[in-house]
Amino acid sequence: MRQNEERGPRKLIPVSSRFVPRSFCWVTDVVTVAAILFAAPTAAQQAPRTIMAVGAHAGDMELTAGAVLLKQRQLGDRVVILHLSLGERGNPKVAAAAYGAQKRKEAEAAARVLGGDVVFAPYRDGEVPNNDEARRYVADVIRQVKPTLIITHWRESIHRDHAATHAIVVDAVLLAAIEAGSKGEPAHRGARLWYAENWEDTEEFQRYLYVDVSDQMTKWRELVTSYEFVRGGISSFAYLDYYTALATVRGAEARRPQAVAFDIDPLGKRRVLDSVP
Repeated sequence: MRQNEERGPRKLIPVSSRFVPRSFCWVTDVVTVAAILFAAPTAAQQAPRTIMAVGAHAGDMELTAGAVLLKQRQLGDRVVILHLSLGERGNPKVAAAAYGAQKRKEAEAAARVLGGDVVFAPYRDGEVPNNDEARRYVADVIRQVKPTLIITHWRESIHRDHAATHAIVVDAVLLAAIEAGSKGEPAHRGARLWYAENWEDTEEFQRYLYVDVSDQMTKWRELVTSYEFVRGGISSFAYLDYYTALATVRGAEARRPQAVAFDIDPLGKRRVLDSVP
C-alpha cells in the first residue's frame, strides 16, 4: 500500500508562489534539501525580492520563464531581464542592424507588459563570448541589481549562445559574491540559480521545480507576442504554440492547469536524512 501511495499524484509543497514536487518517478536524483532551500519563508523572506532573468537573446526568458516573472511581479517582487544579445540575426529577410533595433523596441515593450526593468548587454547574436570579460559584465549587473533568484539557460544546448550564457551566469554569480564591482559596488551573495526549460536546451534537462502559472497565461501571451518572431512569419518554429502546449503538459504533471518547470544544479538535489521518513 505504501508503494501505491508513493506512485499516486505527486504532492506539491506551496512556498509563496512556488511549488516543489515531493517525489518524481522519472528522475534519478531525489528531492533537494527541502528543509534548507524550500522551507516555509519567514516574514523577512516574504518581503519583496528581486528576480533576475538572463537570456542569450531578447525573447528567450519571456518565452521560457515569462509566466513566472509575471506572477512574481504581481506578488510584488521586482523583475529584471538581462538580454546578452538582441538576437538581431534571427530574421533572414532583414539586415541585422534593422532587426536589432526592432528587437530592442520589442524587448522594451515586453518589459512594460511585465512591469519590470530591462538591461541590454553589448554582445552580438551568435557571438556571445564565453570569456572573463562577459563574466565580469554580468557580475557587475548582479551586484547592481542584487537578485535573490537568477533564472537562465540550462547548460546543454544546441545553440552556442545559450550554452555560453549558462557558463557566464554560473561563474558571474561566484564573481559577484567574492569581490567588489568595477565601480565599487559591494559584493552580492545569496542569489539562487534556476534553469528554464527551452526547446533548444533539452539534453539532460530534468524537470525538478514546477511553478503554477494557471492565472498568468493570458498575460503571458500578451507579453511574448510583443515579439514578431513569436507572433509568426519569421521562423517556421511555432514558438507560441509550443510553449503554450508545454505549459499544459507541465501543468498535467504538476496537477495544475498550467505550470512552468525548472531544473537546478545537481548538488542542490542532494538530500540528507537522519532516518527513513
